[in-house]
Amino acid sequence: MKNIFTGIFLLVSACFMQAQTPNYYRNPDKIYLDSKEGHNGSFTWQMHKADETKDPAEKISQPGYQTGKWMPAIVPGTVLNSLVHNKVYPEPYYGMNNKLDRNIIPDLAKTGREFYTYWFRTEFDVPENYKDKIVWLQVDGINYRAEIWVNGYLLGNMSGMFKPEYINITDFARIGQKNALAIKVYPVDMPGTIKPKQWGAAGEFHNGGDGNIGLNTTMLMSVGWDFTFNDGIRDRNTGIWKNISLYATDKAVIRHPFIKSELSKPNYDLAKETVSVEVTNPTQRGIKCTVKGEIIGENITFSKDLNLFRGETKEICFTPEEFPQLTIKNPRLWWPIFKGNPELYELKLTVSIDGKVSDETKTRFGIREITSDQNTPDKSRQFYVNGKKLFIRGTNWIPEGMLRTSDERTYAELRYTKQSGINLIRMWGGGIAESDYFFQLCDEMGLLVWQEFWMTGDTKHPQDKDLYLSNVEATVKRLRNHPSLAYYVSSNESTEMPGAKDLIMKLDGTRGYQMQSECDGVHDGSPYKQVNPMQHYENTASERGSRVDGFNPEYGSPTIPTVETLREVMDEKDLWPINKEVWDYHDGGGFHLMSTMYTDLTNHYGPSSSIEEFATKGQAVGAMNSKSIWEVWNYNKFGYGDRYASGLLFWYHNCPVSQVCARMWDYSLEPTASLYHTQNALEPLHAQFDYLKNTVSVYNDYYQAFKDYKVTAEVYDLNSKKVWGKSQKIDIPEDGVVNDIFTIDFPQNITQVHFIKLRLFDTKGKEVANTFYWRSNDKYEGRKTLTGPTSSGFEDLSKLKQVQLKTRYQTYQEGDRHFIKAEIKNPSSTVAFFTQLQLLGQDKKPVRPSFYTDNFFSLLPGESKTVIIETAASDMPSEPTFVVKGWNIKPSSFKL
Repeated sequence: MKNIFTGIFLLVSACFMQAQTPNYYRNPDKIYLDSKEGHNGSFTWQMHKADETKDPAEKISQPGYQTGKWMPAIVPGTVLNSLVHNKVYPEPYYGMNNKLDRNIIPDLAKTGREFYTYWFRTEFDVPENYKDKIVWLQVDGINYRAEIWVNGYLLGNMSGMFKPEYINITDFARIGQKNALAIKVYPVDMPGTIKPKQWGAAGEFHNGGDGNIGLNTTMLMSVGWDFTFNDGIRDRNTGIWKNISLYATDKAVIRHPFIKSELSKPNYDLAKETVSVEVTNPTQRGIKCTVKGEIIGENITFSKDLNLFRGETKEICFTPEEFPQLTIKNPRLWWPIFKGNPELYELKLTVSIDGKVSDETKTRFGIREITSDQNTPDKSRQFYVNGKKLFIRGTNWIPEGMLRTSDERTYAELRYTKQSGINLIRMWGGGIAESDYFFQLCDEMGLLVWQEFWMTGDTKHPQDKDLYLSNVEATVKRLRNHPSLAYYVSSNESTEMPGAKDLIMKLDGTRGYQMQSECDGVHDGSPYKQVNPMQHYENTASERGSRVDGFNPEYGSPTIPTVETLREVMDEKDLWPINKEVWDYHDGGGFHLMSTMYTDLTNHYGPSSSIEEFATKGQAVGAMNSKSIWEVWNYNKFGYGDRYASGLLFWYHNCPVSQVCARMWDYSLEPTASLYHTQNALEPLHAQFDYLKNTVSVYNDYYQAFKDYKVTAEVYDLNSKKVWGKSQKIDIPEDGVVNDIFTIDFPQNITQVHFIKLRLFDTKGKEVANTFYWRSNDKYEGRKTLTGPTSSGFEDLSKLKQVQLKTRYQTYQEGDRHFIKAEIKNPSSTVAFFTQLQLLGQDKKPVRPSFYTDNFFSLLPGESKTVIIETAASDMPSEPTFVVKGWNIKPSSFKL
């Protein structure tokens, strides 16, 4: 790629690179049996419907079996993933293809379990160096039941979605030869239907259908929910949905390491580490072995000897009382985003026999303490990290609907999450337990995680208690070393499985626990859909009463995707004029009011003549939605405002399927304006405006106070003329808010639409934060209306004069990342409103994912902004185009 420059000077290359972190938990010593190019080679999987396969399993699982009529299979993946890939069925997420009554894709509840019961098969080589070793097949996750056959032998059975199996295939593996693996995968026992039940949360009877999906230990939302397709995923995500790998050990095996920290109070300057690990003897005779541990780079080692009978597993423990070296002075503490560095340590454990290493494992961990209590004015839950209060500005994570994920997708979504300023992710109980790589990135990015365990108030509870608890146990053992994991919750809006709390506390005990998502100081959620944004300031957005109080687990609003994404959701004829049936289907049955109230709010910016115009105006509505919510919660942090707020979890975070009701980014990973306006609202130092009170406040998320700072406010009319201004010196408290510093007095004769610019300066006069707002003169006439300065009367924005922006940029590559560094300047005397930058391929589609440091921004006359755009070099098309456009901006494009 050539470097091309435009403008009157060249920009200096950026001094940082944010390359995608490799997957620490993808072990280079393992052979991954992926259907795509794996870490150690390429492996091919095939699949065939089980009831149409006449041959016995013993034959199917033999090397050399003829699979002429079988079809290629995606592993990890689901049956429906592969059927769509092979064009047996069309893409479910497009148009009305997935709608149940269209009968395009058969539904498990109607066909019976046999219809989606499939054989998956592959062949693989067992390396010569595995000779005289124990050979293991590790199956990380299958939904829902499976028979595992190797070389003609049934060697394993699996049940439940979240429990891996470690299968000893030593006596059946053919060293240095071709081997066969065949897995017969069965769907969930009880698929459930979309028939509404006569019980459940008020007004939400459709969620989870008849509730029977909950009788399984599985991903409950696959039957349908109001924020996604109401009628769910047709095969209920049957398949091999996680990795399968092959590896070898000697005569002793170690698994499930755990390291717990006990920190001294109140200074947190001493950490006592307790290490435990399970050691297994898979042989037919007793062994004597030595377990050694090391905290890498800290000069800390420890070891113990133990004896194991054949087949025995023991947990061995190393305490700081026995091993004083496990007491660390002045530990590097792990902190969440904006609070400090997310420091990580690495633990390595080996087991040896006669001085020869038999097996080893490693894990990362962080030294930190996360607690919570209800010592607040309204008894709401309050979180603390390392003894300091933590205001939760969090979100609710929804998994990809058909489990079509990857490390690349996970990285992109978490990279956007960190950019937004979110500090906690709730793993909602209708979803899944995410991958090790997900938690690795949360560890590295300083993102806390609240983990729920696959039960909801809208579905029944699992009928097999032992199966459910075994899945909980496996999940806790897998995740408990991650410092990002902050809190355990058994269910979403329901009760717990008896025994779950005792089990979780026994396996971990270092984190808090509550039975369900709406108890113990966490009240019920809402709103979930579009409201008049003025209602956020008024605290009337929920029909259930005040919700900007205490800890709210679910409060949010939608944003329309960009027009390029909308064209990937449905046919052009359904996009414009809006086909309500199709739009509502991609809006959870119209749940978020995209074709009604959201459309009405968008029309308050003037009627649209095309889907391009409508989507552009709709971005402004989404930006207003997000910023108003977050700034209202900022205002009320820790009781600095009118109410005491300790935490918000935005409902919801990421799109599970292609939708018209996106959030900060859409299903295609294309960011919306909400990402950048959320990023602004959640910046650690932030000046903000209250549309109800007309006051200016300053928010601080740092554990540091700031004295003699200055906040300024300027008001510009539609002609971009400054008509009002004020500044004031302030002291900003540590982790606090300075509210209602002054009131903006809007001139009586101000234009119908006008603009507000807030700036925050440090003691040296350096600008450290700024915020831009648009406002109308419309009066707010109450919660049953769509009136007010956030919501109506924006038609005059069409009168803004056209602006030609000056753009100068540099493209360059560092490692496997490609960058564009652009300076955008407004040389005119008119506000450049809602400037959008886009990196497009030859097909005019956005390059996804791409990471923009800012976008959908506005520039005052003479103002400029530098934006860095980053993407993987492998994602860059051969002839990309860089586009600058906006509300009143003459589009310009540059061939890169």
